Amino acid sequence: MLTEQRHEIILNLISERRSVTVTELKEILNTSESTIRRDLNTLDEQGKLTKVFGGAVEKETSVFTTELSVSQKSEVNIEEKKQIAMYAAKLIMSDDFVYIDAGTTTEHMIDYLEEKNATYVTNAVTHARKLAVAGFKVILIGGELKGITEAVVGNQAILTIDRMNFNKGFFGSNGITEKSGFTTPDINEALVKETAFNHCHFKYVLADSSKFGKTSAVTFGNIGEATIITDSTKKGNLLKLPNIITV
Repeated sequence: MLTEQRHEIILNLISERRSVTVTELKEILNTSESTIRRDLNTLDEQGKLTKVFGGAVEKETSVFTTELSVSQKSEVNIEEKKQIAMYAAKLIMSDDFVYIDAGTTTEHMIDYLEEKNATYVTNAVTHARKLAVAGFKVILIGGELKGITEAVVGNQAILTIDRMNFNKGFFGSNGITEKSGFTTPDINEALVKETAFNHCHFKYVLADSSKFGKTSAVTFGNIGEATIITDSTKKGNLLKLPNIITV
């Protein structure tokens, strides 16, 4: 397992449980105690958690400014993402004009889509290719391609989306908190997300429960503005929100 993948799993566990022990991590990651301690030291130095005797605890003030690549993300929480994507795909009706945001969970949606009379708009090259091959009508937003997430960003993308009006939009998010809303690390990607978000009548954020309680650098939407589709909600006050669907 790559170091980045271990770090992502450790941070997801910390986010869910607020604390984790070295022994637990050894069993979950199937690696040595020395490797786990190095990982915890690195993450502590990066300010992403607080290392304590025998393990680590959540760092409440963490703001994430980096993210994994698409290939790395695709290996994390796969079954949860598929369940969320399956539910979301069923929400699309005939003649809908749909925006599908870049991301690994939104990509899984394409595997479950059935509505051929809808039109799909996306800023993800991979999504567009899969939609086209499957026989769906798809519009790919043009602009600058961001390598790590394979998302199209930039002024051209924003100007194009700004002229469109979507029935429904499906978005990924790196973090979800009541205070910061829906967040993502990159300002350019956030601006594209925000523009599309504001042009959707119905907004859906597809996020597995590891995203709850995390905050990335840039907000693209307020938490009350979209329906959140997730696998579970274990984040205290977020349980009280009326706009959460669990699958």
